[in-house]
Amino acid sequence: MKKLFALLVFVIFNSPFAQENLQNSITGNLSYDTKTILQEFHALETAPLSLPQSANRKSPILAGLFSVLIPGSGELYTGEYWKAAIFGVLEAGLITAAIVYNNKGDSKTEEFENYADNVTDNSGWSVVRYAQWINQYKDKNIQINPDQNLKPWQRVSWEELNSVEREIQGFSHTLAYHGEQQYYEMIGKYHQFSPGWWDFNGGSNNAEISPAFKYYSGLRGDANDFYNMSTAAVIGIYINHFLSGLDAVWSAVQFNKNLAVKVRMDTYQLTDRAEFFPAVYLKYNL
Repeated sequence: MKKLFALLVFVIFNSPFAQENLQNSITGNLSYDTKTILQEFHALETAPLSLPQSANRKSPILAGLFSVLIPGSGELYTGEYWKAAIFGVLEAGLITAAIVYNNKGDSKTEEFENYADNVTDNSGWSVVRYAQWINQYKDKNIQINPDQNLKPWQRVSWEELNSVEREIQGFSHTLAYHGEQQYYEMIGKYHQFSPGWWDFNGGSNNAEISPAFKYYSGLRGDANDFYNMSTAAVIGIYINHFLSGLDAVWSAVQFNKNLAVKVRMDTYQLTDRAEFFPAVYLKYNL
């Protein structure tokens, strides 16, 4: 489908030369004079002129750069308003999702860390209980500070604990320091650390999983799920920037292909003179 737009700028001026030619050509014979005037009219139409299109063309590089920085802005630049809206809304949605799910992950992380650190006889994971189990069932002698006013992680030497763990056959890990991400992962992931949970009653069998262990692992799983969703949204943001940039380049190229500009001098023939006016013809293919 093609639409033809004609912008007529009437800057009309009298042409003395044309008037003189017409006046000299008029004989008084109506038939002859009519043919003469029509011939003069057609002769005045000039060949089409090329109009520099730099002001109308869209730069593909600029359009792509716009959309890579802000998705949809390149489409807006090329007049693709629906596409601009789609990429813009998608960007806002992905950013919102990334922030929301990251905050949910942080909240769930705080929840499971507090659950593990709230150490009493009826809650939490204690490195003291874990060390006591090693001393009892692995015939070791890890020193434990008897001051119960201290936090459990303040009552055990981590260097000594890790050294003993390396000596025990069948132990695959050494416990990370309290507060580290690996610490909270290990106590809810590996059977080796089961005896540290308050409700563990497996005796020498540390492969037994207590309800507290399972509950804690579920909290960690929920946190990881939230973080994974946030990560997926962030990846989506990068993809949205990339695709919007490509689409903006394509939109600019198509815009330039569809735009044709032609300028010529048109005339308007009066009885005794010819009036000239410039005409700009814009043809846009849809």
